[in-house]
Amino acid sequence: MTAESAKAFEALEGQARELVALFGRAGYEFVAPAILQPAGVFLDQIGEQVRGRSYVFTDLAGEELCLRPDLTVPVSRLYLERHPQAGTEARYCYNGPAFRFQPLGPSATHPREFRQAGVECFGAADKAAADTEVLLLAVEAVRSAGLRDYRLRFGDIALFYALVDALDVPERWRLKLRHYFWRPPSFHALLDKLAKAERTEPNDVVAKLGETIAGKSQEEAEDIVSAYLDANGIPIVGNRTLREIAARLLDQAADLYADALPKEVATIIEYYLAVEAAPRAAVDKIGLIARGAGLDIDGALATVARRFDLLEEAGVDLSGAILSTEFGRKLEYYSGLVFQIEAPGMDETEPVAGGGRYDNLLTALGAPRPVPAVGSAIHTERLLAAVGGAPS
Repeated sequence: MTAESAKAFEALEGQARELVALFGRAGYEFVAPAILQPAGVFLDQIGEQVRGRSYVFTDLAGEELCLRPDLTVPVSRLYLERHPQAGTEARYCYNGPAFRFQPLGPSATHPREFRQAGVECFGAADKAAADTEVLLLAVEAVRSAGLRDYRLRFGDIALFYALVDALDVPERWRLKLRHYFWRPPSFHALLDKLAKAERTEPNDVVAKLGETIAGKSQEEAEDIVSAYLDANGIPIVGNRTLREIAARLLDQAADLYADALPKEVATIIEYYLAVEAAPRAAVDKIGLIARGAGLDIDGALATVARRFDLLEEAGVDLSGAILSTEFGRKLEYYSGLVFQIEAPGMDETEPVAGGGRYDNLLTALGAPRPVPAVGSAIHTERLLAAVGGAPS
C-alpha cells in the first residue's frame, strides 16, 4: 500500500467511525452481517439490474453463495434471526464492504468493492415518521462529514402502484406494468407495444414450449421445461433458475391471448412518468393528472405530502429538491419512498447516499407477518471524494 492509498484508507475509516458513532447516538445498534450470503436470497429480491452485477459462486459443498451486493438484505436476515416472529421494533446500523461488478470498469466512484455505512429501521408503525427519521439521519450524516452543498431526489414506488391500481386495465397488464416498472427502457417499450396491440412473436422453440405449457400450473410447467432441457442436452447457465425460465415461458404464452391496453391508459401512465419537479409542484401535477383521468389516488398523494410536511417541520430545505416519478427503479425490493442525496459534480448515478422503504422484503425472506421497514446507506468513498478527503 502506497503512502497515498494508506492516507485515503485512514480517512475513509475515520469518516466511517464518525458516521457509526452518529448512528449510535440516534439509537441504532451496530451490527456486522456476514459478507458471504446465500445467492438465492439476493437473486430473488434485488432485481435484474443488480443481480447481473453480483459476484456469485458455488463452494466445495455445492452451495451457491455471493459476495453481498448491498447490506440491506443481510441486515434484514439478521433481524429475522434475532426476531423470528418479526413482531419487534428494532434499529440497526452498519459499516462494511459490498461488491458489484462494474460493466464500464471500476472507478473511484464506482469501485467493485465499496463501503456502505447505513441504518435500517424495522417495525415502526408510523411509516411517514420512520421515513422522515431515516432520511433526516442520512442528511445529518453527510452534513456532519462536511457536505454542505447537496440536492435531495425523491421518488415513490407506492404512488406508481396506486396509479396503476386505479386504472381500468386488464389484471394481466396491471401485473406486468408493475413487474416491468423496474426496467425503464423495457417498461416504455412494453407500454408502447401494449397500446398498439402488438404481440411479440416467439421463435419456433419458444412457441412450441409455450403451446405445451399454456394453462399449466407453475409446477407442471417446470416439469415440462426440465424434461425438454434434459432431452436436448441443454444446461441451465447464468443466473436464471428453472423456475424463472418456466415462469417466463408461461408469461409469454399468456401474452398471446390477453386484451390490448387502451391507448388512453398508456397516455395517462406516460404523463405520470414525465413528472419531475420540486416536491410540492410535483404533487400538484400528479393530482391534476389523476383528477383529469378520473382516478382516486388521494390517499397515496396525502402520504407523500405528509412526508414533505414532516421534513420541512424538521428544518429540511426542500427548495432545491426534486420529486421524480421515474426515480427509484433499480432495487426491486423497494415498495414506497425512495430517495438519494446528490453532491455537486456527481451525476444521478453517483449519489453519496440513498435509501427507501421496503415493506415486502421481510416476508419474502421468511417473516411470518408483514414488517414495515425503511433504511438508507451512505457510499462512503463518494462522500469522502465529495468533501475533498480523497481523489475523485
